[in-house]
Amino acid sequence: MALTYKTRRRLSLLILLVGMPAYIAVAWWVMSLFERPGIWLEFAIYIVLGILWVLPFKAVFKGVGQADPDAPRDE
Repeated sequence: MALTYKTRRRLSLLILLVGMPAYIAVAWWVMSLFERPGIWLEFAIYIVLGILWVLPFKAVFKGVGQADPDAPRDE
């Protein structure tokens, strides 16, 4: 079942406002459980984690910044 534009837009906003801060908190907490690695390794880990969180939501975010394709056009 494909999501409508309005649903994808609302879901992307929810993910960005609630899901992303929660993911950051969990990633930060998990990193604090381990001894601090070197600065470049820690930087690389955070970069990878920053990319991995969005991969499951790629379909939700795709095209959200565009105009609504289902809206009537003014000609």
